[in-house]
Amino acid sequence: MNNYERITPKTPENIANRHAYLLGGGIGSLSAAAFMIHDAHMPGKNIHILEKLDLLGGSMDGAGTAEKGYTARGGREIESHFECFNDLYSFIPSLNDPNISILDEFRQLNIEEPIESHCRLVEKQGTPSDFSSFGLSQANALELAKLHMLTEEALGGTTIEQFFSPSFFETNFWYFWVTMFAFEPWHSVVEVKRYVERFMHLIGGMNCLKGILHTEYNQFDSLILPLLTWLKDNGVQFQMGCDVTDIDFDFSNGKKTATRILFTKSGKAGQIDVAPDDLVLFTNGSMTQNTQRGDFNTPAPLNRSENKGCFSVWEKLAKKSPEFGHPEVFCSDVDKTKWMSFTVTLKDDDIVFPYLTKLTGDKPGMGGLVTIKDSSWLMSWVVPKHPHFIDQPDNVKVLWAYALKLDVPGDYIKKTYAECTGREMFEELLYHMGLEKQIPAILDHTVNVIPSMMPYITSQFMPRVAGDRPEVIPAGSQNFGFLGQYAEVPHDCVFTVEYSVRTAMMAVYGLLDLNKPVEEIYPGWYDIRVLSKAAKTCLGVGNTSLGTIPLALLVSNLKDLELNKLL
Repeated sequence: MNNYERITPKTPENIANRHAYLLGGGIGSLSAAAFMIHDAHMPGKNIHILEKLDLLGGSMDGAGTAEKGYTARGGREIESHFECFNDLYSFIPSLNDPNISILDEFRQLNIEEPIESHCRLVEKQGTPSDFSSFGLSQANALELAKLHMLTEEALGGTTIEQFFSPSFFETNFWYFWVTMFAFEPWHSVVEVKRYVERFMHLIGGMNCLKGILHTEYNQFDSLILPLLTWLKDNGVQFQMGCDVTDIDFDFSNGKKTATRILFTKSGKAGQIDVAPDDLVLFTNGSMTQNTQRGDFNTPAPLNRSENKGCFSVWEKLAKKSPEFGHPEVFCSDVDKTKWMSFTVTLKDDDIVFPYLTKLTGDKPGMGGLVTIKDSSWLMSWVVPKHPHFIDQPDNVKVLWAYALKLDVPGDYIKKTYAECTGREMFEELLYHMGLEKQIPAILDHTVNVIPSMMPYITSQFMPRVAGDRPEVIPAGSQNFGFLGQYAEVPHDCVFTVEYSVRTAMMAVYGLLDLNKPVEEIYPGWYDIRVLSKAAKTCLGVGNTSLGTIPLALLVSNLKDLELNKLL
């Protein structure tokens, strides 16, 4: 979108009498409500958000107390070209100063306190590992170039391990990539392609996390809470404890019109009749669905229930129309879509945080992710900006960590990651940090360690083909759309806040015919400057024996791959 198109849309016909029903209380629904008020001029009182849980915000969570311990399942990476995200938060006022926006506040924070890692990798119990280059061979770099050149249709359901050679998985690039984005070798290589292209402008600084932005607090307190406050101030209606079970449609005359929402609340069945010019927007999957938590002495169980919440509703809808996608592709194998994070709460700590500051050379909250290369669980940790929670006392500190290999024994704790209590996870982490001898003293100051087992956290990365994810506005839809990580947005990347916010903008602008274009995805992969920098970084120009290889060699080698036969 250029400045000429940054208009205030005309008020849609009869908008004051139309209602919107947003099914699910995550960032997709919350941002859709905001766009309806801000851009479509719908009265807030006409917007109804139905949520099963007693807390809004979906996967962007953060809760707890200093006495019982804090928990956050994880934070999504944010960068400056999240155009829909930036648009949304440009009109949401700061809770600290209503005269500025969340975007103003967020940008200033990242100018003053930019993330830059000085210790991205460690090994051998707290020894920094060289992270200055990607460690890609020429053959590895050409595999990435080939991936960029191939179409999604040509790649189809190919997995990462089917596409790349074994040596690729031993490179620093893979360690950076897999721990930043939580890819597994059995996931879709198409999603890797999208990430490579969507974030190509960040590849030059990926080894030290340059360009990654952070919030003042956890993402609930910094992003969800001010958005909720604004929505409530504008009269949006929230129906908590409302478990949506199905949606009825009229499919006559080649059209798709939502007519009824079925739900249960407090054990009683209910329904909402939907008028033809009302809107129904459904978040058809949640990566944190069926999360189970443990604590210091209790493992977090894996929920294998057949009741998959919004996935189960999507399964019902998919039987009603082929344009509603294929949920089974994403939610049928939890052993390939699960992982677990844990949040550590320490009180009066004088060992861990001073030690980590010295080990990494990073100021607290400004170093980002640190990955343990030789961890059998492939563990990583983050020291967030302090305080990480609005009500967090100064003498209470929070550390977040996670691991990608759940079903292999640890190096210090001889149990699988999935079997461990919060205490055992933390002991394994401390061992790899180089704090083995101090473990008893550190545990004396540990308030709690809360693990979160998430069965579907990487389900959006499962191998897929066109049509598996439904369009945001399915063909023929009159008043219905899909929101979130399991609706299709060409060229954009799932597992990001931007993706959910973009689906909300697409659904609202499209169904209400606002005649305002959705913010364009930043097309960095078409910029020769971006391509050149990424190619030089991947080839190790200036850092390795490949330093004399110019960009022209990359282009000429592409011809040798005979990509024209594969396109």
